[in-house]
Amino acid sequence: MKKLLLYLQNRQTQLASIFLFVLSVSFVVYLNPREAKFKYEFQKGKPWLYENLVAPFDFAVVKSQQAIEKERQQLRDNKTLFLVREEKETRQNLEGFEKELSKKWKIAKDTGLFKGTTTPRLTQVLRVGQEVLNHLYGKGILKPIDNEMAKSYGEILLTEKGISRAVSQEDFFTIKDAADYARNKLSFSNERVYNLLIAVIINHLDYNIVFDEATTNNYLKSQLDNILPTKGLVQRGELVIFKGNLVDDEKYAKLSSLRQAYEGSFSTKASLYYILAGQILLVSILFIVLFLFLYQFRQRIMEDISKLTFILVNVLLMVFMAKVVMDFGVEYIYLAPFPILPIVIRSFFDTRIALFVHMVAMLLIGFLVPNSFEFIFLQFVAGIFAIILVNNLYKRGQLFFTAAKIIAVYCLSYLSMAIIQEGSLKQIEMINFAYFAGNGFLTLISFPLIYLQEKLFGFVSDVSLLELSDTNNSLLRELAQKAPGTFQHSLQVANLAEAAILSIQGNALLVRTGALYHDIGKMTYPMYFIENQHTGLNPHDELSFEESAQMIIGHVKEGIKIAKKNNLPDVLIDFIRTHHGTTTVMYFYKQYIKNFPEEEVDLKKFNYPGPKPFSKETAALMMADSVEAASRSLDKPDHDKIDKLVENIIDSQMDSGQFENAEITLREIKDIKKIFKKMLMNIYHIRIQYPE
Repeated sequence: MKKLLLYLQNRQTQLASIFLFVLSVSFVVYLNPREAKFKYEFQKGKPWLYENLVAPFDFAVVKSQQAIEKERQQLRDNKTLFLVREEKETRQNLEGFEKELSKKWKIAKDTGLFKGTTTPRLTQVLRVGQEVLNHLYGKGILKPIDNEMAKSYGEILLTEKGISRAVSQEDFFTIKDAADYARNKLSFSNERVYNLLIAVIINHLDYNIVFDEATTNNYLKSQLDNILPTKGLVQRGELVIFKGNLVDDEKYAKLSSLRQAYEGSFSTKASLYYILAGQILLVSILFIVLFLFLYQFRQRIMEDISKLTFILVNVLLMVFMAKVVMDFGVEYIYLAPFPILPIVIRSFFDTRIALFVHMVAMLLIGFLVPNSFEFIFLQFVAGIFAIILVNNLYKRGQLFFTAAKIIAVYCLSYLSMAIIQEGSLKQIEMINFAYFAGNGFLTLISFPLIYLQEKLFGFVSDVSLLELSDTNNSLLRELAQKAPGTFQHSLQVANLAEAAILSIQGNALLVRTGALYHDIGKMTYPMYFIENQHTGLNPHDELSFEESAQMIIGHVKEGIKIAKKNNLPDVLIDFIRTHHGTTTVMYFYKQYIKNFPEEEVDLKKFNYPGPKPFSKETAALMMADSVEAASRSLDKPDHDKIDKLVENIIDSQMDSGQFENAEITLREIKDIKKIFKKMLMNIYHIRIQYPE
């Protein structure tokens, strides 16, 4: 039992990695739909590259959304308008005509209006007027159709007694036409009777043919609801497409319908188990590729569970986001801000890791989305540009510029693919450009996400490094007050290390910030360090050589304490730990040997505890720190002295194995030497020696 516990304890990192691997695979497989995948990839306007395809079963040819929407629009533009005859209005107007004419006729006679003229009988006048009105209302007086729906239409139907017949607007009178008809139809010789009758008839002209909006809307709705989603049937054994044939609109519709029917046709338990096994295998392969990449090229990430967890969590978040978006609607997939992933990864790791992780994530999501090639291509290109543009992301101006550039990349990539597929600009779905715009602005979510994950996983981003490198920071101000010489030394070291790391493609902001804090431990006893001694008194005169060495060495431990107390991130504390590696406090060591030549030396008392630098940045800081400190002791520095100083110090560090754990090459060390020599000569205003 003890052996088993010991075995588990010694391999807890590997076991945790395996657990994370299994958990990630399970999560992605759970999100994948249990359906077969169509094994052919095809694009409109491209030739069919596979063998002749025969329908494996009967399936209906499904109309595309564009085709259905086109049919719907055609129905709207050619809708049937329904008119209805208002019988009640007709009766009321006829009755009103008779009453009004009788009343006015009596008034006219009583007032002597007809005196001296030949006047027909009232019954005759009533009959003539009623005949005119009956004719007008019989044919119909159409009310102008000014409804918004009636701006475009096809057929017009008039509904009478439950029966509809086709009519046109010309079949009916307008109010003006009805009045003109009445004037022309009447022919009384008595002008006064004529005028009285015309006036009463016009008073009782009204619309009796009106637009039936409710029936029109209901009929249009029934037509829209009855649009068939399919347009024909392909029978089993029927040839769908020949090898080499161009995938035109018709063949594209058949292939898309076959794919849709194929992916939903396997529902037996056995087929579901096979699909599940295939998904587990495919997803596992992709995660194995990711793990092998990290194991081969980024071993330190595999050894740090928090870093590995961070990467996997972000990958799974992208897969989950894709699943949620797909549940809302396939058309929204281009609204999902997938470039967040490379931006977040790039904020804490290098470009290579960000690109590889993004590639694996998009391949995983490719199993979920339709048109996977198009999706992966667009996201891969956008991710590459996001990684390239993420430099200097801590500058506020870069935030919106990055979003705008990502939008432009999406739009141009999609436009180029759409033109190739469709062969024209007419079929391009313009709504996708709106989705790309939303995608770009949603990418800005990555910045609060970076901050959140920075706190959650204990990482440090460029934004935090920029804040920490501000010399107005309270801890750096305290260093400047308590140990001004050390502060100036740290500034010079920061400049040297930053220039060096830029020449070998390292993290310049990280090394600069680390350099500013690497000697904060000297604040505890500042007078024990020569750069802070301005009074001429040296407290080391009252100490033994071993004690003096321990005081010097102690600034590393004190620095770690101060850093932890002020909540500095671990990545900066690493610079404090490693900036002297396991080197020897040479001055006091040589003084001890010189004064006690016969005594045996305990090197532990004169050696720094380490660890040795384990990255390019920590190695560059060690070199910069030693070179800058030693250059202050040069008497009348010139080109030869600086050249010799830099070579001797860095070669000595290499000989003692200080850089054996750091991922730095001899060529990079050679480049750093050149940078140090050039900068030190500029500091001391020395002209470069030219060959004779």
